[in-house]
Amino acid sequence: MIQDYFRSFNIFSENEISDFLQLFEARKVYKNDFFVQEGENCKEIAFIVSGIFRSYYIADEGKDITYCFRFPNQLMAGYSSFISDCPSRENMQAITDADLLILKKEAADELVKDDLNWTKFLKKIAEQEYLELEKRFFQLQRDSAARRYEILVETQPDYVQKIPLQYLASYLGITQRHLSRIRKEIIL
Repeated sequence: MIQDYFRSFNIFSENEISDFLQLFEARKVYKNDFFVQEGENCKEIAFIVSGIFRSYYIADEGKDITYCFRFPNQLMAGYSSFISDCPSRENMQAITDADLLILKKEAADELVKDDLNWTKFLKKIAEQEYLELEKRFFQLQRDSAARRYEILVETQPDYVQKIPLQYLASYLGITQRHLSRIRKEIIL
């Protein structure tokens, strides 16, 4: 799975992929455990082999706001903390038990120093993060909650049912009652 992920970028040779995959270590994360917590520095990148994560922050009134989900076959990091070496402003929490492959920041920094392909790869990842952020911004500005829910169902049909309603409602910016009405109207 992770080999296919790196192959999909058409940047690395098979030998390069084999070599740097040896730098990843397996980690089991259990439901409700954190990958990153607010106030900590993010020092790792994770490839999600299995499981679902949510990214959220605590609003001024103490309410947690879910703004992103991460699914299998995706990379995950507290990106701004990872690149700036500053404390994270977000929490990344497992919604389900999860299996991760972890790459330490020091190892990633060494790869970038020694291999131009890693610089290309990280540039692509940064571009993807920007595009995802822009897409989310426009969804919140232009699309109804029902349409945002439909998009999530279309892109992650196998996983949406595993996300608790309160997290989905928060992600969509609506109440759980409104989400229940939307779910009744949309056939999965």
